Amino acid sequence: MTDTVIVGAGLCGLAVAEMLEARGADYLLVEARDRTGGRILSVPHGGSAVDMGPAWFWPGQPRIAALTKRLGLRRFDQFSEGALSFEDETGAVQRGRGYASMAGSWRLEGGLAALTDALTAGVPTARLRKGTAVTALERDAEGVILRTRGRDVLRARRVVLALPPRLVAEMVFDPMPLGSVVAAWEQVPTWMAGQAKAVAIYPTPFWRDMGLSGDAMSRHGPMVEIHDASPDDASFGALFGFIGVPPSGRVDDAALRAAVMAQFGRLFGGEAPLSLLIHDWAASPFTATAADAAPLTAHPTYGLPKEAQHLWDGRVILSGTETARGFGGYLEGALEAAEAALVQLEEGPLGA
Repeated sequence: MTDTVIVGAGLCGLAVAEMLEARGADYLLVEARDRTGGRILSVPHGGSAVDMGPAWFWPGQPRIAALTKRLGLRRFDQFSEGALSFEDETGAVQRGRGYASMAGSWRLEGGLAALTDALTAGVPTARLRKGTAVTALERDAEGVILRTRGRDVLRARRVVLALPPRLVAEMVFDPMPLGSVVAAWEQVPTWMAGQAKAVAIYPTPFWRDMGLSGDAMSRHGPMVEIHDASPDDASFGALFGFIGVPPSGRVDDAALRAAVMAQFGRLFGGEAPLSLLIHDWAASPFTATAADAAPLTAHPTYGLPKEAQHLWDGRVILSGTETARGFGGYLEGALEAAEAALVQLEEGPLGA
């Protein structure tokens, strides 16, 4: 019997684990993937890395600023000098129609995985179990029984589900929460879960010599928004784009890659990239559900649904960035949610 089992080793789950480790608490962190980080995914290249998930954080987000500083990680400004490129419905390119939209944001040297890797390093090996997908939770007199896809059984007095609510809704509970509770979970969009991201890597950020910022907007596609993703020292060049084609239109990988390559060529010219990376988050069962295929038109209003509070008298705690009221959806929100989960853990179950 473990005091606390944390399900999900993304930024939120790792932050909860770090806080429990600092308190000398008894806990276990389990993760369905064979890696930690969740939606944070950085692919190494040339002594640095490119981010296939989130890439930025901002001034005014105190938790992640303090955490990166404490861990000795270096942030740098998103490159934003030069003209914006714009592609109309026909694919015709115009320059200078606006400013770099991400000016003022920060990136992390070595990619954002440098953050989750540093947090992972602080979790003792015996307290981290990867490749363990929790599929069912059962309440008993002592706490919670967790059943996994591999048929392993874990026991905990309390559980922190550091997961998107829609993934929680796919779990089997015994006893099951009211239908209204599950419906409330299903209605919370998983931030960026329906997205796909493309990154083209070049020997140099050649567009800067052309007076371009690397920012581009497109009404032609398949990418709708593009930004400079080069490392701070410009040791290589990288451009990344959000693919605006819905998940159903991304199944032909060869056709998608050809269209993305053609669009980079139209917008920036130059030589062919050294490599083209594409990551489709909607295809990940540990990130997205079928409901996440519907595109988001605005940043959702997040926060822990009332129906999700005090589940099983507080023995199951919902966490993750989608439960954060202040910075829901952002990296800062994941840390905000971790703090809230810790408060609930310290308060203890209702009636205990």
